[in-house]
Amino acid sequence: MIFEAVQIIEEQVNAYFEECGLAKSVIAENIGILETSSDAVARIEDKVALTLLNLGEETTLKNFPNQIKEGSKVVYKNNIVNLNLYILFSANRNTYVKSLNDISKIIEFFQGKKLFTQANTVYDRNNTTMANIENFRFTVELYTPTFEEMNFIWGTLGGRQLPSALYKVSMIQIERDIVQSEGQLISKIEGLTNQYLSR
Repeated sequence: MIFEAVQIIEEQVNAYFEECGLAKSVIAENIGILETSSDAVARIEDKVALTLLNLGEETTLKNFPNQIKEGSKVVYKNNIVNLNLYILFSANRNTYVKSLNDISKIIEFFQGKKLFTQANTVYDRNNTTMANIENFRFTVELYTPTFEEMNFIWGTLGGRQLPSALYKVSMIQIERDIVQSEGQLISKIEGLTNQYLSR
């Protein structure tokens, strides 16, 4: 669901740009390639690169049991992995003013829409890579790193800082459909229950 979430965000922001009369300039790509001699650099020329910067497991939900009641049995699976993604929008437009304007529009878009679900989100459902998406729900919030953290981020990405905005996407669920075990539902309790109740 990591790729799918990034793809949905890319499509949604580009649709908002088009609605505002701007070119669709957002592209999912690693901004770190800008400092290389790779042929991929041309893909982010005069674009806004959407880069997955980091991800982390949501530890507060780590130990929630993953069990489903199916008829008269209970199906047990491994715990769902709940991830927070950190995505960076980096404006590599051909003028500084365009870069600032694009970052401003991105912030404007997410101010108006923070929650993304199957019901409120339009995306290319005919795309074969998106065909396996079922129900999803995630939120997108502006994340403000310190100056020291920003220096470290851009140092890791190659050194040249661009107008940018960092967002935290919560929570992306990863689950493989493998049953670990099955058990019967407890329908009644037998034994000494009545004895203890009468005391």
